Amino acid sequence: MIAVLSDTHGSEGTRLAGRAAEAVESAEVVVHAGDFTTPAVLDGFEAASERLVAVHGNVDEAAVQKRLPPVATLEFGGVRIVVVHGHEHGETARAMLGRQEGADLVVSGHSHRPGVVDAGEVLLLNPGSHAQPRQYTAAHAELEETAGGLDGRIVGTDGETLERFDV
Repeated sequence: MIAVLSDTHGSEGTRLAGRAAEAVESAEVVVHAGDFTTPAVLDGFEAASERLVAVHGNVDEAAVQKRLPPVATLEFGGVRIVVVHGHEHGETARAMLGRQEGADLVVSGHSHRPGVVDAGEVLLLNPGSHAQPRQYTAAHAELEETAGGLDGRIVGTDGETLERFDV
């Protein structure tokens, strides 16, 4: 399983709670779409996950930005995934990035608004923010491998499924 998170906006630790903490603990891969804010938060995620795939966001301190790329890619369950924070990419640009990279899924954060958009050849996923949801529900995403790709869901901190999707 992949746990997908974004926009932690912390100063110490991962700020994980509820189902988000459980998902990170049991995930084979943790994907984070940026805005850890401090190196201590990034360190917390690195300690919590055997395999962390992460990018930096627009509010990450310089020390975090030096450690993380602006764009990352991974393959899981036969699905190619591109990760970007999203502050420099509108919906069309994220879809174009996905096509350029031959991706099936583009993960981004920045807006804190959880949701999935079908952009034709590529699916756009924003897991929301597990720790600073603003006016939205605190959320993350979980991706489970299936015979034909990935079964995805956006999940609230209480474990409630907010949206389901397939990749």
